[in-house]
Amino acid sequence: MRTTFDALGSLVPGLQWPASDDPEEGSERARYRTIFISDLHLGTPGCQAGALLAFLKAHPSDCLYLVGDIVDGWQLRKRWYWPQSHNDVVQKLLRRARKGCRVVFVPGNHDEFARQFAGHHFGGIEVVSETVHVTATGQRLWVIHGDAFDGVIQCAKWLAHVGDTLYEFTLSLNRHLNVLRARLGLPYWSLSAYLKQKVKKALNYVTDFERAVAHEARRRGHQGVVCGHIHRAEMREIDGVLYCNDGDWVESRTALVEHFDGRLELVHWDALQDPPAAAQPLPQPLPMETA
Repeated sequence: MRTTFDALGSLVPGLQWPASDDPEEGSERARYRTIFISDLHLGTPGCQAGALLAFLKAHPSDCLYLVGDIVDGWQLRKRWYWPQSHNDVVQKLLRRARKGCRVVFVPGNHDEFARQFAGHHFGGIEVVSETVHVTATGQRLWVIHGDAFDGVIQCAKWLAHVGDTLYEFTLSLNRHLNVLRARLGLPYWSLSAYLKQKVKKALNYVTDFERAVAHEARRRGHQGVVCGHIHRAEMREIDGVLYCNDGDWVESRTALVEHFDGRLELVHWDALQDPPAAAQPLPQPLPMETA
């Protein structure tokens, strides 16, 4: 296991093998059967690693699905950014696997470098291109990242990179804007959420994506689908198929969870639950790939 971890470490310089157990892990106070998270975008300033660590410490689970875009290889190739908090997230995931939680990694388009390792384990973490999760009630959920249903990714990848750059710029501008708003005593305001509501094509993009994913899940004989990619947390039925998107940990800070009775729920990590230095609000962002 250590050898495969070292191979992963070659992709993420500075990554260290977890040296000690986490005393907070294993708490039963808010345990779930399954947790689905995606679009962490480790390696970017927008990743809310502190909030994610707090969420994972507060919510142990029997199974944890990492539904793509965990590490942002696109941005790391442009500019190296890897603070200690991002290293802590990786160590937390490895520690969780080591303690008996089944951790499954489904790479996305931003961490597509990991797709070549499908079928392998890294530090106890399974890497798969896609998988099926069976809930406690026997419901079959197809688990994929979702970029295969993004026409921009499939037909004009260069445009997706442009959109990614613009999205990062929007996030940076948004951070500076809200520092000023906080000094003026004004509440948090999301520029990306505002743009999303104003741009009709962005809304059409989301709707088309959701329907395409749900229809393919139904064609394959599944009762539902869990995906990420568009950074919009949602759980609804589409033509008889349960569509679930677990959101992201860049702005919305959301996860899809399965309770032990099989009930599925979208949860939002409240800013008030963070340590003071990590507190952030909860907007709904633009899809990452929308230019």
